[in-house]
Amino acid sequence: MKVIAVNGSPRKGGNTATLLRNVLKGAETKGAATELINLYELEFKGCYSCFACKRKGNHGNGVCSIKDDLREVLEKILNCDVLLLGSPIYFGNVTGEMRSFLERLIFPNLSYNTGDRSVFHGKIVSAFVYTMNVTEEQMKQLNYEAIIKQNQALLELFHGQSEIFICNDTYQFKDYSMYEASKFNAVHKAQVKAEQFPEDCLKAFELGSRLAMG
Repeated sequence: MKVIAVNGSPRKGGNTATLLRNVLKGAETKGAATELINLYELEFKGCYSCFACKRKGNHGNGVCSIKDDLREVLEKILNCDVLLLGSPIYFGNVTGEMRSFLERLIFPNLSYNTGDRSVFHGKIVSAFVYTMNVTEEQMKQLNYEAIIKQNQALLELFHGQSEIFICNDTYQFKDYSMYEASKFNAVHKAQVKAEQFPEDCLKAFELGSRLAMG
């Protein structure tokens, strides 16, 4: 069992990365081999719209033809059993790096032929971890769920169930007094970090354990 986690946050020690590491720890308890990849450490761009992956007779096998730091990552992913993605929500969507990554991962596996949805022949179970500053109620009011559901549908192109993990009302700053952020209650934020985030980490661990069991 091979489990790969892709961190779409610029912070390697932030909320998103912490949750992903807990998912991986859960998977490791079931004997899974795990790997964490930080997108912000790689040099890559989004889809070039070259359509090499759609040419007749191409031998890409679902791997984007662009030769950059992402190519090896994409090859690993298409040979894993479980894929974990994680991103904070910036301006109502995943980070730019995560979006570019999704373009490069999904488009070569999206079929343009009638009757086929995907050219991928294997099965990858997946989960997407989202962290965000807004509360659950605000998330619904802002319709973040539309983006989340869309990404879930895209990941299901790999013929496996795709789960959603959401962490709301996250703690953004080490010291709120240093920033122009008066709309946020620092005491409340600290309380959520102390009480809710550990529970989210435990749920992430349990998610990894469950996914690694197949």
